Amino acid sequence: MIRVLVVDDDFMVARVHRGFVERVPGFTVDGVAHTGAEALDAVRSLRPDLVLLDIYLPDISGLEVLRRVREGAAPVDVLAITAARDVATIRTALRGGVIHYLIKPFTFEVLRERLDRYGAAHRRLAGDGDVAQDDVDRLFGALRPTRISLPKGLTAPTADLVRTALIAAVGDLSASECADVARLSRVSTRRYLEYFVESGTAAVRLRYGGTGRPERRYYWTGP
Repeated sequence: MIRVLVVDDDFMVARVHRGFVERVPGFTVDGVAHTGAEALDAVRSLRPDLVLLDIYLPDISGLEVLRRVREGAAPVDVLAITAARDVATIRTALRGGVIHYLIKPFTFEVLRERLDRYGAAHRRLAGDGDVAQDDVDRLFGALRPTRISLPKGLTAPTADLVRTALIAAVGDLSASECADVARLSRVSTRRYLEYFVESGTAAVRLRYGGTGRPERRYYWTGP
């Protein structure tokens, strides 16, 4: 069994996340923490395999918890689960070695997919000895969702710009607002936004004004 520590300042959210984890075969929750100090104590005492770490904690930031965990002796993996969408936080978490970054709210299916991938990678690392490059490629691939091929005319670097703008947004964005953030044309940005909607990683809200068509406003829902 892969032993998990759930860290979230909201007691109800922590309970929900605990329930999610315990529904995934091969995973068990060893403890729950609601502050950064409790999280650090639990990592030292429980030595979990995986920490589901919130960023917004009442005493110290989850990023500081991540830094101290990395400085400690306990070998543990961290999956960030948070409402923090700003690029600086995401970048710091990635540099701190999180295996993935999930933005609240998310469904059980989204978390289960990440845990299943982590479980596959965890099992591949259970043995000793050397591995070949193909084994390494499969291992790292297990920790990352498969990328869908972009339609003709769309490029990965531009898709990443639009994706980052959506993830970092507080709330939803119109195509024009997203274009301003990403520093792209509105027409080009709209194509990427609609692609994300079609692929299930973004969704649309309609804002109705006094006259004319409702404005399409986009928000990120994917990994």
